[in-house]
Amino acid sequence: MTRERDTAAELSGRRSESTSTWAFCAAAGALAVTMTGTTLPTPLYGLYEHRFGFGGLMATVVYAIYAVGVIAALLLFGQWSDQVGRRPLLLAAILLSALSAVTFVVTDGLALLFAGRVLSGLSAGVVTGTATAAIIELAPPKHRRAAPLVATAANMGGLGCGPLLAGILAQYAPQPLRMPFTVDLALLVAAGLLVLLLPETVRASGPLRLRPQPLRVPREARGAFVSAAIAGFAGFATLGLFTSVSPSFLAQILGVRSAALSGLVVFVLFAASTAGQLATARVRAGHALPVGCVVLILGMILITASLLFTSLVLLLVGAVVTGAGQGMGFRAAITTVSEQSPPRRRAEITSTLFVALYVGISVPVVGIGACAQMLGLRTAGVVFAACVALLALLAAVRVAHPAAAPAR
Repeated sequence: MTRERDTAAELSGRRSESTSTWAFCAAAGALAVTMTGTTLPTPLYGLYEHRFGFGGLMATVVYAIYAVGVIAALLLFGQWSDQVGRRPLLLAAILLSALSAVTFVVTDGLALLFAGRVLSGLSAGVVTGTATAAIIELAPPKHRRAAPLVATAANMGGLGCGPLLAGILAQYAPQPLRMPFTVDLALLVAAGLLVLLLPETVRASGPLRLRPQPLRVPREARGAFVSAAIAGFAGFATLGLFTSVSPSFLAQILGVRSAALSGLVVFVLFAASTAGQLATARVRAGHALPVGCVVLILGMILITASLLFTSLVLLLVGAVVTGAGQGMGFRAAITTVSEQSPPRRRAEITSTLFVALYVGISVPVVGIGACAQMLGLRTAGVVFAACVALLALLAAVRVAHPAAAPAR
């Protein structure tokens, strides 16, 4: 009889763990699918330029407006999932992503392109924190320590798969400006159905408050925050470069006009970023941050060489090295800020860091678009790489020699 009870308890435990594993994987899948939609337009910007008759500068503005949606969502809705639960916010993010996809399907000009990108940014801003928290909370005991890495891999993996999927469909399927978003809608419907089945991990409490989160960093955390923000800004600027301007680099400088190859280059960057984050999982942030900055500098040297010598191979190698450096620096920046922040203000300071990162992914991209109009795309790329390398060097020096950083 006792053995039967033990067997029943063991079976129940296995069933519970199986359910938990399924929910854990479903939440990660929902995050990946939602993030995929944010980078789908990357290999399509050249097609939009041709169809609607705008230039490279406007293409970078269309790309960068995405960050407005992300930052607005981070500031306004960042704490809502703690009040109403993870599942409603995940569904809201999927709905926003679906609205963005529909907007791109029916777009007939710049106004709808802008609207689609803002909706996509809102979706990303809502889903990032909510899904990360849900993945960690739904993780079965054997995967709990790896849950943050799974969330990171789902986020970066989704970002990388967007350009690859859109590039392949634009190259080989009919209706290149519609098919990627039609497929995305089908994936979002599947993700929404999975989220509906997820168990809720947060009990709703209190009324919703629509007010901006304060952007403040206490004096004792400012030194570490500034170093982390500089490194993260530089790394995210490279993500912005590749996800907005790399198709133009390929077409105008390297003579490669393949949407599939454009998507592959960006996919390689995000895959390397994920690998870089995983590689530094057990490395102290104080060591990983300067190493990531040095690797990012090497990546900028390779990118510059690819532009000067018109080499696709150097561009691909540069994407791998740059992605690895960005991933190392990003993970170290998050860890540094988390460790140096007072526990009661950790979420607030981390949100402030993410605002800085998304400014980095947008503003420099518009700058490179303007620079390209005045000096040419090749020169603009070289100037951009030099600026990123200098920022990365500054962050590395600040971490390696904290006494040299000015007191604040």
